[in-house]
Amino acid sequence: MSTLLQRIRTRSASYSEAAKLPFESEVGKDQDQPQVVHDVQLEAIQQAKLFDAQIHKLKKERRFFVKARFLFPLGILLGILLGFIFIQPSDLQDIHSNLLLIMEEYDISLKIPDIDLSRVESEWRRFRSNIPEVWKLNNDGREFQVGEAMKARGLTAHYPIVIIPGIVSTGLESWSTSPENRAFFREKVWGGFNMVPQVIFNREKWISAMMLDPVTGLDPPGVKVRAAEGIGAASSFMTGYWLWSKIVENLAVVNYDTNNLHLAPYDWRLSMWNLEERDGYFSKLKSTIELFKKRQGKKTVIAAHSMALLGHAGLTSTRFKWVESPKHGGGGSDWVENHIESYISIAGTHLGVAKAMAAFLSGEMKDTVQMNPAGAYVLERFFSRKERQKLFCSWAGSASMWIKGGTDVWGDANWAPDDEPESSHTHGELIAFRQAAVPLSAYDITQPTRNMTADDASTWILERTPSTFQKMIWSNYSFGIERNEKVLKKNALDPRKWSNPLEVQLPNAPSMKIICVYGHGKETEVPSKRSYWYAHGPHDYEESFVEVEHSTCTDPTDKCKHPLRSPLDLSFSRENWIDADYTQETTTPKVRNGVKMGEGDGTVSLLSLGAMCVEGWKRPRWNPAGIKVTTVELPHQPAPNIPRGGANTSDHVDILGSTGLNELILKVATGAGHEVEDRFVSRIREFSQRVRWD
Repeated sequence: MSTLLQRIRTRSASYSEAAKLPFESEVGKDQDQPQVVHDVQLEAIQQAKLFDAQIHKLKKERRFFVKARFLFPLGILLGILLGFIFIQPSDLQDIHSNLLLIMEEYDISLKIPDIDLSRVESEWRRFRSNIPEVWKLNNDGREFQVGEAMKARGLTAHYPIVIIPGIVSTGLESWSTSPENRAFFREKVWGGFNMVPQVIFNREKWISAMMLDPVTGLDPPGVKVRAAEGIGAASSFMTGYWLWSKIVENLAVVNYDTNNLHLAPYDWRLSMWNLEERDGYFSKLKSTIELFKKRQGKKTVIAAHSMALLGHAGLTSTRFKWVESPKHGGGGSDWVENHIESYISIAGTHLGVAKAMAAFLSGEMKDTVQMNPAGAYVLERFFSRKERQKLFCSWAGSASMWIKGGTDVWGDANWAPDDEPESSHTHGELIAFRQAAVPLSAYDITQPTRNMTADDASTWILERTPSTFQKMIWSNYSFGIERNEKVLKKNALDPRKWSNPLEVQLPNAPSMKIICVYGHGKETEVPSKRSYWYAHGPHDYEESFVEVEHSTCTDPTDKCKHPLRSPLDLSFSRENWIDADYTQETTTPKVRNGVKMGEGDGTVSLLSLGAMCVEGWKRPRWNPAGIKVTTVELPHQPAPNIPRGGANTSDHVDILGSTGLNELILKVATGAGHEVEDRFVSRIREFSQRVRWD
């Protein structure tokens, strides 16, 4: 409103000036036209009065909801609402210590008296107890129900179970003891509400703590961050946003506890090699499973979500190949057969995720480009695309989500397995450009940009990342497809291949069962990210990508497959971003804010979720032991009045609280896994048959 009034006043002043200018010029030219000048002055005065009247009218008619008397109490109410949703009564006792921590960080010497908040805590508990459970984000009235139903059937804990969280699900703690970081010792830098003030008030320190050394892929000097431990490490991301807590609650009802239930958190930023090198992660996990077998005499059920180590270290591939390898775990070829009962892949990113490619290229994904303008502005000002890209490119672990199989799996310029009939644009072009969106001549581009397939995009994106990131990629991962069975057997000794299910065989464990369970049907709300429209900008100097010393990647023996530009060229690389202005709801596939939509669970495409389970692992080439693979698709049917969808949601994360998944896990863990059968609600079998497996 104030901006509009200012514009009106400016226009009023311009009319007055316009009246004066002709007056002065006309006097100089012709002294015989006083009447004309007088008329112009009168007209200017009348216009000024008219605008003043409009200003007065706008002030008088200003709507009530934009006035302070409405906004101030609304802010108070919203604060109270967020308080009873997120703040637990026990958090009140931490207010004093958190305030002292912030004051110490900013060198504020002000003595704050100790305040007893026990009375406030008790009143807060009483207040929260009167709030309906479905209004709380962390509860929806279904707690323990699945477990109670299984218990009523006489089912109880049978197999020990290991839970492996997905990427970004595990909380990370600061163990840095340097003077500048001691204030945050044992505080979570990822997950929990303690992360919020660090991100807001100490953004630079937080980024430096979360970023890994670009050369070693480990902690940078003076910084030490480790995964939180215990079941609480991934039960909830923060108060009010549950992850594994629903499953843990139901398992507890059928007699699971810390003696037969283990949650295996990990630092998801690290590459597979560094995860074992620094933390001994796989060695610890192997020992835990062996101890379960020794104490209880039963094999273990493993339940892993999303990337979990299925993409990150490929639990069906890397974890098993590592433990079998004589140079690593030393368990032998029969270890999996003797120790693993079932492997449950929950929304597994078997063949990668397109959003990972976008994150490494421009620091974006659907979640950022589809924000409302105000939110997007705040995000860009507070945590820009370049800063996000720099952070992502230091996390070699995230590169495990790079799409695998190339054009044979994801399609080419003319075709893709999951293209709909009469599509106006194929998903096979993973990255596309609107040539008319930005005139090429404006940026002196000699070669027009062409649309890119999965293979083209992989090369193009890697060439626009620092050489340190490229070296980390090619020393830890491989993204192709291998059809030669002799080569597949040799790959069992090549750790680079273990994270790609298309380049290694499943273990020799004929009695083990694999169950792929994932959601489908969220395309009408927030579809899966399948491919992107991109836009170009000018060549921009990017200080964060200036190559560090000894980080060149030109020696052909160091696994760098792509030619590198000089540090000067890389620093002046051309800026690219998702073309968020491009939306086309009438085409097939639909395009929203530069994101081409496809079938899936809202995060992972249907091909990545189910193609290996339905077709790839049914072939002896990749499954020589004939392991039984069952696929269960859960339809996405969220309840609109329940936060996060309720019992029948199948969103990529919220599926962890769905009744269908909880029932499946409890059946397998309690020895009723034979009741789990194939269930399809999508066209994944049709799409999978179109993949070029042979």
